[in-house]
Amino acid sequence: MGQSLAGALSILGFSAEAEQTYRQVLPRSGQTLDALAHGLERDPVDLLEDLAPFVAAGLVTLDDDMVLVTPPGEAVASMMLQQTQALRQATERLEELRTAIPSFPYALADPATHGVPLGGEMRTGDDVPVLLESWIRQSTGDLMWLRPDQWRLQAGSAMDVAVTEHLRNGRRSRAIYPARALEEAPQVIFQRASAGEEVRIIAEVPSRLAIIGEAGALLPAEWGASDDRRLIVREPGLLTALTVLFDELWDRAIVVPGAGIAPDPVSISSGMARTMLLRQLSQGAKDEQIARSLGVSLRTVRRRMAELFDELGVDSRFQAGVEAVRRGWI
Repeated sequence: MGQSLAGALSILGFSAEAEQTYRQVLPRSGQTLDALAHGLERDPVDLLEDLAPFVAAGLVTLDDDMVLVTPPGEAVASMMLQQTQALRQATERLEELRTAIPSFPYALADPATHGVPLGGEMRTGDDVPVLLESWIRQSTGDLMWLRPDQWRLQAGSAMDVAVTEHLRNGRRSRAIYPARALEEAPQVIFQRASAGEEVRIIAEVPSRLAIIGEAGALLPAEWGASDDRRLIVREPGLLTALTVLFDELWDRAIVVPGAGIAPDPVSISSGMARTMLLRQLSQGAKDEQIARSLGVSLRTVRRRMAELFDELGVDSRFQAGVEAVRRGWI
């Protein structure tokens, strides 16, 4: 087992201490809990507590006080399957929310209002920074932003200045950018993180969105559109739905390595691309899945994987995951 297991369970979320416990009990599979604890010079209650995460994951089974341990190959395969299923469920839930969001306001529309959504109002050509700044001053709670292209907009820079002031006063702000921002404007990511904003990256950001505490949300009249028709939402139920969507994306996104610390924004882009690729590999994704998730071509994925394997000095995806954990990259 030795090196073949090293780091594998860590990639799947187990601590180094838990992995050591697994190593100790594996060759004693089939013993009773008392006999196992005696052989390891451990208290049975303490040992059972340490085995609890493996029991919950289905890697250790207690059968009439007999401890049965799943072999390492089956253990890793089982955990990878569970991780893949969890990711698929999260993706399906996110897609359901993403599909529903554009229709929420209109599903509640009163026909007598000619399609004007209840709990919201339509605006065109508003001064967005002024509107959002007034909401920020009048509200409490988190600021949440989906920013698919704000670094290209003049209003985006003005809004950054306004948000920075409130960050200094202890307000929490979270923003999600698409991966391409690391290539087009890494300095923006670095500056926002340095200002105190929590910044994460995802392959694609589906639409512009600003949620300002309990005050309201601002989003395009048509989800994903980039024109100046905007929908203002204040109805609590809709705000909750939009917040759930944001949190789903936030959980899927990843932190930019070194953001707010590294002096060179270009190094952020390189480290981010590597981390996103390693995360996909650790989840067992195939080349085609990785290409879709990262928004790049299949050829680009395979070139980056070859470069990563060379950098790590490994020959396989599993070895890459183990070595990346050892280096503290993921």
